[in-house]
Amino acid sequence: MRVCGVELKGNDAVICLMVLDQGLYTLPDCRVKKLSISDSSNRDELSGFQFDFIKLMQDYNVDSVVIRERMTKGKFAGGATSFRLEAAIQLASEFDVSLLSANKAKEVLKDSRVLLNFKDTGMKQFQELAFMTAFAFLESGSH
Repeated sequence: MRVCGVELKGNDAVICLMVLDQGLYTLPDCRVKKLSISDSSNRDELSGFQFDFIKLMQDYNVDSVVIRERMTKGKFAGGATSFRLEAAIQLASEFDVSLLSANKAKEVLKDSRVLLNFKDTGMKQFQELAFMTAFAFLESGSH
């Protein structure tokens, strides 16, 4: 199973590709670490983001995309742009899209028998939440 973990933050979709094959986790190289948009109110730019995201997922044969769920209210609520990016991803019919809450991810990772240290992955620090989202999704068996 090949999955893409996504953290939506501001105008960025931070991604992490992860593969689970016969109990072995691998992190394939990816030419992109994040996709960005400058004006989410511009329909053409949002369509371009969606096209680029779908093409990237097709190029890497991604089966499922899992998005780290953001709060809709309160101090840590996601911004309007991040919800537009989420909608653009969710409307893609080329792959399955799921949302995973931070609480569910923590619960799954706490019970995991697999120990993965993010620092050992060689990934950029800003990709950590996308990595944890992909890992928790695969560990949960939700796929």
